[in-house]
Amino acid sequence: MPEQPVLQHSAQQPGAKRLVMVNGVPASGKSHIATRLATETGWPLLTLDQIKEPFMRQIDGIDRPMNRRLGIAAYQVIWSIIAAAPAGNTFIVDAWFGFQPKADLAAFIHTAGIECVAEVWCQIPGVLAAKRYSDRLGVRLPGHPGAEYVAELQQLADRAEPMQLGPVWVADQRSEIDFTRLIHWLQENLNQV
Repeated sequence: MPEQPVLQHSAQQPGAKRLVMVNGVPASGKSHIATRLATETGWPLLTLDQIKEPFMRQIDGIDRPMNRRLGIAAYQVIWSIIAAAPAGNTFIVDAWFGFQPKADLAAFIHTAGIECVAEVWCQIPGVLAAKRYSDRLGVRLPGHPGAEYVAELQQLADRAEPMQLGPVWVADQRSEIDFTRLIHWLQENLNQV
């Protein structure tokens, strides 16, 4: 019987799994930052909406409680994907992490085998978050909260805080983000393991 070839690992870096949390309330600029980081670093990007929205396109009559259930399921899918990935990967996750308990997040991170976490906190005043959310109401899929959510979001943005499960970079949405500095900061902080 011919000898089976030995499988070699791909060019992935050996070592720990790493996580970049791009965190902030809805309309805080997460997607812009996360997409740019993924483009410039080559790290895989997982978002709640990319998992949730295909279901929203297939299911009619999604109300806010169902939207929340889909969000929780999408959140669990993200951690399952990361848990199944080999060591040496760095993942970017774009989510409003504050919609679930911090203890749950810490447990998901541990179970997924993530050894190093850095957080990009998208800080935004409530008035600006409300305006951004209002401006995109017409392009969001049915099932996302509508105009009735704007006042609630404004209050949420004014009191929301980062999760602080690792070093935090504050991305103030009132000014331009210096992506060169941010990527350098991430590389420094994620290479501690």
